[in-house]
Amino acid sequence: MAVPDAELQLERADLALMRDVRELAERLPAVDVVISNAAVIAELDDITEEGVQRTLATNHLAPHLLMRLLAGERAARFVVVGADPGALARVPVDVDDLRSVRGLGKVPGMRPFALYGRTKNMNAMFVYALARRLDGTTVTVNGAHPGIIKGTGLGRDARGALKAFGAAMQANPLLKGPDAGADTPAWLATSNNVDGVTGRFFVDREQVDTAPHTTDAERCDRLWDESARLVGLDP
Repeated sequence: MAVPDAELQLERADLALMRDVRELAERLPAVDVVISNAAVIAELDDITEEGVQRTLATNHLAPHLLMRLLAGERAARFVVVGADPGALARVPVDVDDLRSVRGLGKVPGMRPFALYGRTKNMNAMFVYALARRLDGTTVTVNGAHPGIIKGTGLGRDARGALKAFGAAMQANPLLKGPDAGADTPAWLATSNNVDGVTGRFFVDREQVDTAPHTTDAERCDRLWDESARLVGLDP
């Protein structure tokens, strides 16, 4: 262990429920680092008790709400774990209807994965939008792709074509393990090499560009406004 004497305080929250996210933010002390990594691939008809599709709620709305509630006067680093920018270039976000299932592909069993991809693009767009709004403060916001990691359980509830696809992916002996996946997010959270760096996206500790549809400021602002409405915040 890198810090064997560390004191851990564990908190439980269902990040698919904005009620739980708000309560978590209230319980947390002032923070130095937030790494948003929670994600699911849920069926399109999996709707939370708050009336939101579970993938959208967990992967995008939860970090949008939590990081906005935690951003304050204290210096902090926010890191949002996204996904492969190259692959995600093909699944732009429908900013006019975040809950829409239009354009998710012709294979029904793979549509939950396509929606997951859209939420990962939302992660990148949120990084850019939040970084712009916190520009000039002591809070930095960056995104990272950890790689395709084995043993995450991300698709454990998958069915049909998606289950077969996930099994084939996990059988790849070249997949990275959790330690490798944590490397870039942890580096962004702690390294002096990125002091003051904000509004960027990284893969293997290298800054990379994401698709133009994720960097367009007008699209990012439309996503921001609709996300704020869904979580009950003023844009």
